[in-house]
Amino acid sequence: MDILALKPQTGEKGNFLAAKNKRALKVGGLIAAAVLLLAAFASLRGSEVAVRAVHARRESISNTISTNGKAEPAQNFEAHAPLATTVKRLLVHEGDRVRPGQLLLQLDDAEVRSLAARALARLRAAEAALKAVQAGGTHEEVLTTRSELVKARTELDAARRNLEATRRLQQGGAASAAEVQEAENRLKRAQAEVNLLEQKQTARYSAPEVARVRAEQAEAQTAYAAAQDLLRQTNIRSPLAGTVYYLPVRQGAYVNPGDLLVQVADLSKMQVRAFVDEPEIGRLQQGQRVTITWDALPGRTWEGTLTRVPTTVTTRGPRTVGEITCHIENPDGKVLPNVNVNVLVTTAQHQNTLTVPREAVRQDDGRRYVYEIAGEHLRRREVQTGVSNAMRVEITSGLSDNALVALGAAGRGALRDGAPVRVVQQ
Repeated sequence: MDILALKPQTGEKGNFLAAKNKRALKVGGLIAAAVLLLAAFASLRGSEVAVRAVHARRESISNTISTNGKAEPAQNFEAHAPLATTVKRLLVHEGDRVRPGQLLLQLDDAEVRSLAARALARLRAAEAALKAVQAGGTHEEVLTTRSELVKARTELDAARRNLEATRRLQQGGAASAAEVQEAENRLKRAQAEVNLLEQKQTARYSAPEVARVRAEQAEAQTAYAAAQDLLRQTNIRSPLAGTVYYLPVRQGAYVNPGDLLVQVADLSKMQVRAFVDEPEIGRLQQGQRVTITWDALPGRTWEGTLTRVPTTVTTRGPRTVGEITCHIENPDGKVLPNVNVNVLVTTAQHQNTLTVPREAVRQDDGRRYVYEIAGEHLRRREVQTGVSNAMRVEITSGLSDNALVALGAAGRGALRDGAPVRVVQQ
């Protein structure tokens, strides 16, 4: 009975165990499905490219060339010693304002005055010689020639009358042929003497002799003009209104020929001379805006325009450069001559234009493009570019305002058209 009573009990336990096993299998299946889903999701996430991205924005963009240069007066006067001498008088100091024609300093001119006097004496002698040549001799020689010519003409008349009388006597048999011949010879000598004296009056000197005297007179005139110019140069005057900004000599100092004496300039108008590297020369044009800064006055800027572009290139150290100049206004005179300044030339500037970082623009076979993030995928967009600088590039077509463009991958993986992406930084 005990055995019979236990059988039904054993059957119930078996059903319970079977149900329990069935539930365990179902849970295990659900777990496996979940694992598969997680694996698939992880695989999908693994195929995404993590990228850095920014939005295209509208702004002003400029293209500039940066270099350094030296400031100098736009209009400068400098005087040099014309000869070896001493500084006799100094009439100005550095920083003085001067007017046109004002006397700045005087050099000792004793030697120059002596030179000018000798040159003048030589000129007067040359002029007298030329006058004598043109008149046919000196005054005394002219008077002597005139007196001799009167005598010669009187002798010529007497010789002519004597010949006529001798010929009449010969016809009457009272004179011989020899006497007639002698009378003819006397007439010839008298005529020759008159001819010679007349030539002395009108053509005493030959053409080469006249040319030599004229050349001596011209040389003397040149020497005298040079002496006078040298004399003027010993009195240094300013040809313009400006400031005495450099005065390296002192009163009584000895100077050699060519030594710098003084520099004067209008410091309200300055010129900056700078050098631009050869690859950037093609972007330069006269009239472009130039901004000048000086490290000695931080925060201060001076605006100017490009006045001269390079016409050739030269080598300066390791650089191949072209020289440019620009003019700036310096009304308060703060920019000093010969200081080193920073030069920024604006070669192009566009306002309210669409731009992206330079990193976003790529190039393939001469075509430029960007990767735009559309939804969760990359889309290659060919673009046209304009002005660019060190940080950003102007997009003239091919991209819409506020478009989200990829800069580059944040980790492993390469950007490609149609690739799924995940933005990790903006």
